[in-house]
Amino acid sequence: RYGRYLTHHDIDLGGPLLAGKEIRIVDCGDVAMTPGDLAGNSARTTAAIRAIRARGAVPIVLGGDHSIPIPVMRAYEDIGSMAVVQVDAHLDYRDEVNGVREGLSSSIRRAAELPWVDAIAQVGIRGVGSARATDVAAAMANGNVIIPARDVHRDGIAAALDAIPAAAHYYITFDMDGVDLSIAPGVTSTAFGGLDYWQATDLLQGLAARGQIVGFDMVEIVPRLDVRGLTSNLAARLILNLIGAMARSGQLG
Repeated sequence: RYGRYLTHHDIDLGGPLLAGKEIRIVDCGDVAMTPGDLAGNSARTTAAIRAIRARGAVPIVLGGDHSIPIPVMRAYEDIGSMAVVQVDAHLDYRDEVNGVREGLSSSIRRAAELPWVDAIAQVGIRGVGSARATDVAAAMANGNVIIPARDVHRDGIAAALDAIPAAAHYYITFDMDGVDLSIAPGVTSTAFGGLDYWQATDLLQGLAARGQIVGFDMVEIVPRLDVRGLTSNLAARLILNLIGAMARSGQLG
């Protein structure tokens, strides 16, 4: 949909999407998964991300559920330090669910345990999810910055960006239920009042302007629940907006 317009003027970005730079976007394919082999699947994912990073590329990972970022973020042990910014309706801070510690409800708890993750901001949080009161307390005790969607609507993205800890490196994990159902109906967990297109775009562009984006994942899209491909189209557009912002900030090209 967007490929044939890469050299056209993009009103949202104030110029061509890639800012006239020679930037290569490469599809590295899928990581081979074996049903039931959780440890092996995780190890193969981490190895694939390490290989991509070793070539000097920025991994953009498409899920899958929100357990995907766990093995992805393990491939950043050489980064020194990074902040994780999560866009999501839910905290995903359970230690375990039915004995599973690396599932979709635990991705941010596992991120907090990585020595190179020194700050976490959680944006768009709202509604009811799997978190118990103890999980919220644990996230706050860890120093996580929790920015509910209602605060974003009231105070704007500039205030949210001000609340996100400053960092040299940012890893963004984007659960599509972080945005509103009206523009992203193809998700499992429905929660009203999510971010709109401009808020999500301004957040991504704001992060690219203030620090290096070292990785990004987009998860929790369910095509069979989508309407006219809106959710997948939005995902593609937000990813391209982020790439365009990275090109304009000098991180790419």
